[in-house]
Amino acid sequence: MDDNVTGTSGDEIPDPQDATRPADAPRRVRKRTTVRSKAYKRRRRIIAGGSVAALVVVAFGAWLGYTAREAQANLTEARQHAQLAKDALLDGNPVDAERSSADADKYASRAFDNTHSIPWSVAAAVPWLGSPFETSQQISAVVKGLTSEVLTPAVAAGTSLAPNELIAAGGKVNLQPLRDAAPVLGETAAAAEQLDIEAQNISEPTYLDAVIDARTQLQVQTEELAKLLGNTAIAAEIAPGMLGADGPRSYFMAFQTNAEARGTGGLLGGYGVVRANDGVARVDSLGRNSDLPMNSQPLDLGPEFAAQYGRSRPTTDSRNSNLSSHFPYAAQIWKSLWAQDSGEQVDGAIATDPVALSYVLGAIGPVTMPDGEVINADNVVELTESTSYVRFANDNNARKQYLQTVAARVIDKMTGQITSPQKLLDALGRGVSERRIAVWSAHADEQAVLAGTPLGHTVPEDPAPFAGVVINNQAGGKLDYYLTREIDYTAESCEGDTRRSTVTVRLTNTVPSAEFPDYVAGTFINTLNVPKGTNVSALSLLATQGAQLRNVTIDGKPTMFLTGKELGHPVFDTLVPIRLGATTEVKYELTEPTVPGEARVPVQPLVDDPTVTVNVPVCGG
Repeated sequence: MDDNVTGTSGDEIPDPQDATRPADAPRRVRKRTTVRSKAYKRRRRIIAGGSVAALVVVAFGAWLGYTAREAQANLTEARQHAQLAKDALLDGNPVDAERSSADADKYASRAFDNTHSIPWSVAAAVPWLGSPFETSQQISAVVKGLTSEVLTPAVAAGTSLAPNELIAAGGKVNLQPLRDAAPVLGETAAAAEQLDIEAQNISEPTYLDAVIDARTQLQVQTEELAKLLGNTAIAAEIAPGMLGADGPRSYFMAFQTNAEARGTGGLLGGYGVVRANDGVARVDSLGRNSDLPMNSQPLDLGPEFAAQYGRSRPTTDSRNSNLSSHFPYAAQIWKSLWAQDSGEQVDGAIATDPVALSYVLGAIGPVTMPDGEVINADNVVELTESTSYVRFANDNNARKQYLQTVAARVIDKMTGQITSPQKLLDALGRGVSERRIAVWSAHADEQAVLAGTPLGHTVPEDPAPFAGVVINNQAGGKLDYYLTREIDYTAESCEGDTRRSTVTVRLTNTVPSAEFPDYVAGTFINTLNVPKGTNVSALSLLATQGAQLRNVTIDGKPTMFLTGKELGHPVFDTLVPIRLGATTEVKYELTEPTVPGEARVPVQPLVDDPTVTVNVPVCGG
């Protein structure tokens, strides 16, 4: 018998010795003994321990599930209250803004605590399975930072940035509150930029669509917020001075007609002079491009500019003054032309176009012409860039006067009673984001700030990947109103010191027929001997610094090209005819340096909304 007896049962069994005892001897019985091994005991302990572990796992999972729901609810509340705080701030309601801001911070802190407890951190540390928990921790940390470091101080700055407080009757901008808010705005903008970097670096979870979507939404929101606050901080820094807080200012204002493409957008069709003093801006001296002198003294913008554009006399002929996409060049030329014509030295230059004008009309409402014609957001682009050329086919001066009147009526309304300052600011913001509003300052400190913003329209001088596609109308017609564009920039991987890249440009001429006046559909510079209705573009590619062009084709056939240079970028020029109703494809095949930075493809502000595709890997430093 095994000595390891672990227990007995109550069953009776006969004693083996009873067989040798006398019949009348008392019968013995004994209890049945069950023998159980150490292995059996271990199995019992394992089963018991497994049951406890299972209960712990179930309880842990239930706790995580509950906490996850709490975290999600708190994040949702934080987002909703943050939006309420933003709305109240913009409405000039400080009490509601402060209350909603405090609530947003409270719920964001709760979400942070939910996702940073010890059990949650343990779950987040589990490879693969813990990925959504780790991502949730990062999300809650960014949200908490946004409410405490960005929203709360912005609200504490008061209502100075509320549009209805910022813009008073008659379009006057209240400059002192804006200037007072500049330090706080600078701090919140810096905090928002840092939080955006953290948001973009949040790890992508391996599963759970809800967490994946939350990560994506937060990244989009923080990027937009960082840009908004950055631009607002810049405005608070330089707008007071530029709007006359320290004395009167004046600016040459160009109205660009992008029915005839130029580097910064469109041909300089008309102009005015903006005069600003203590936040009040007015426009006078409205004129036509033909009013500017044609015999001005040239302006020296350096040998590189002269080599690239000098043969078109850009510094003396206003019609070619903005061939370059680098807005500071055009602005300095306009300043020079105006000074020679009027004797006045302006403090800077502003440019806009009819598309931006349509956004403004959408915010302030329509205007009525002297003959009763109503100009609104829906018809202003077509009227000024297409219809007017047909209506005044035989009287170019009458057409230019018509356009001047449109501009004057819109300006008068903008500087009158504004019923919705928020809508006006949104409209102007859209125009800026689409590069349809540009600003240059003759004051070096202000220009240093402007150059790095969307308002600056500068060609960057850093080595990061770049593909600037620029169109200058070469036919002298107005067919760019009907031009549509597709741009694709593709490059190989980051391996090696150089890589091959391709920039493909497709231009489509959508003009309905050639039955337009010659002034619209004709080709005044017809070196290619093409029929009426053909659009002819001088197409330029400003490539990555150090890039070399291997080949350029038009519709698959090799073509001639010229090579130049602008602000460190090689420039490749070719002449492209786009026949009526047809699409022409131009393909540039390059070898470019493998350099750090995200690829940039700036969009020239024409009438269309081009399709832009970028497939360029981002290389490290």
